[in-house]
Amino acid sequence: MKKLTIVIIAVVVVVIGAGIYFFLPRPATNTNVTQNPPVTNTPGNTVQTPENTQPQPTQQNPAETVIGKSVEGRDITAYNYGTGDTQILFIGGIHGGYEWNTSLVAYQAMDYLKANANAIPANEKITVIPVLNPDGLNKVVGTAGRFAAADVPASQTLQISGRYNADNVDLNRNFDCDWQKNAVWQNTAVSGGSKAFSEPESAAIRDYITAHKPAAVVVWYSAVGGVFASNCHGGVLPETNTITNIYSKASGYKAYESYDFYALTGDMVNWFAKNNIPGISVLLTTHTDTEWSKNQAGIDALIAHYAK
Repeated sequence: MKKLTIVIIAVVVVVIGAGIYFFLPRPATNTNVTQNPPVTNTPGNTVQTPENTQPQPTQQNPAETVIGKSVEGRDITAYNYGTGDTQILFIGGIHGGYEWNTSLVAYQAMDYLKANANAIPANEKITVIPVLNPDGLNKVVGTAGRFAAADVPASQTLQISGRYNADNVDLNRNFDCDWQKNAVWQNTAVSGGSKAFSEPESAAIRDYITAHKPAAVVVWYSAVGGVFASNCHGGVLPETNTITNIYSKASGYKAYESYDFYALTGDMVNWFAKNNIPGISVLLTTHTDTEWSKNQAGIDALIAHYAK
């Protein structure tokens, strides 16, 4: 009788315990969901969640490539937007602090491409080299990187001195198309270097162009106001003629088949033509304005032209 009582009490305890467990609230479980540990978003860290593991196109940072060094050891950097096989190359600042607005328009292009990365077709890569002559720019504005128009001293003498690299060579007279050691800029005698590509800056572009063979190159200069086709005694390439007219029509700049204002020796864009690379020179109208709306339209038109 005593053993039977103990068994009955044990059964009652088990039943009561099971009831309590059944009615207690418990966290829901889902065997189909993988639980991730919490991630702390501290300064400098990006929270990795399924929603932002991949950067949004409008927040894309360009891939940076140092393509060479200046005479004084400053980086010459190319910024790449998109990953396609068809490359459009934009270059500013070959004349450093003298044509400083050509670097500013290149930086504006970079900001535009970054903000509109999702508009770059999958088959294209847009590359911008904003400062080809970092020593000449630094001489005038005190930096070889980003700057504002307000940072530019008013001295015309100083600005003109920033046209040249640290070897006092005019880089746009140092390329292998009609190269001459003793060159001219308008009525001023300038150095074309000891030989074609004697300068590290021009050699860097030569090597980059040879390695990448872009579909088209646009180089900003100032100041005339026009789009000029390239040519090195072989006639204007058909594609050069096409992109000259495309950029001209979109931007409103007048199109020219050649630059005939004075003799050019060792010109960079004409060297592109010698190597069958379609290239145009876009000359801003003044030495201070970037005329961004015009150039944005030209950039958009070229991107559309090469889109598949």
